[in-house]
Amino acid sequence: MNWQEISGNSVLIPSRPIGIVHFLGGAFIGAAPQVTYGWLLEQLVRQRYAVIATPFVSTLDHSAIAREVLNRFETALERLKAQTILGASYLPIYGIGHSMGCKLHLLIGSLFGVERAGNILMSYNNYPVNRAIPFVKELNISEVFDIEFTPSPRQTNELIAKRYDVRRNLLIKFNNDEIDQTIKLTRILQDRFPEMVVLQKLPGNHLTPLSQDIRWNVGDVFTPLDAVGQWIKEGIYHDLNQLKSEIVRWLNPIASNK
Repeated sequence: MNWQEISGNSVLIPSRPIGIVHFLGGAFIGAAPQVTYGWLLEQLVRQRYAVIATPFVSTLDHSAIAREVLNRFETALERLKAQTILGASYLPIYGIGHSMGCKLHLLIGSLFGVERAGNILMSYNNYPVNRAIPFVKELNISEVFDIEFTPSPRQTNELIAKRYDVRRNLLIKFNNDEIDQTIKLTRILQDRFPEMVVLQKLPGNHLTPLSQDIRWNVGDVFTPLDAVGQWIKEGIYHDLNQLKSEIVRWLNPIASNK
């Protein structure tokens, strides 16, 4: 598939799209989402969702990052509409985020009054600086300079509880994800929007959404190493395909039940 760059976003548009996905990846790995999340995003395009993936550089000011990625997304969306690439009919917009990308979508939905048909939040975490950036704790930098993310984890939770305005949400927690905070977020969102928030626990770990197409070429003789390679590939694809299926089913439950 041929990704294109539009207004600082990586964009992939299918013919006759049925919806738009604004994708935000994790800290650092979110700088090139069309590469690090390529397999998953291209599967969504095959389901006729236009994908606008906005890269970002991680800083301590998460509110500023949220504003910047929203501005770039909306600029790209306006250009696509002006060129009639998305067609003339209304298309629902969904946010999909992984790790820090979840926090950014939550801030966008709390601070900027956007219109979203729903958000999908995978592997959410909202740790303070001294846990999110290990070397800060080792050097005691945060204690000396009072460094913290803006908004802080506590302020983020308060914002979500009071001002988050995207009613329909799918939260995905992977069974072997040791840095996930999805359960805590689920309680906050279910208090705000009862019966509109779904928690789905899936096999995998924090890096499952980043898994790519692994090409394991077997030689003339099938060796024990080939067996291990095939086993690893099958396990990764099982988790990835289940993730893709849950996302697609939630995005379009009527089509998925046909």
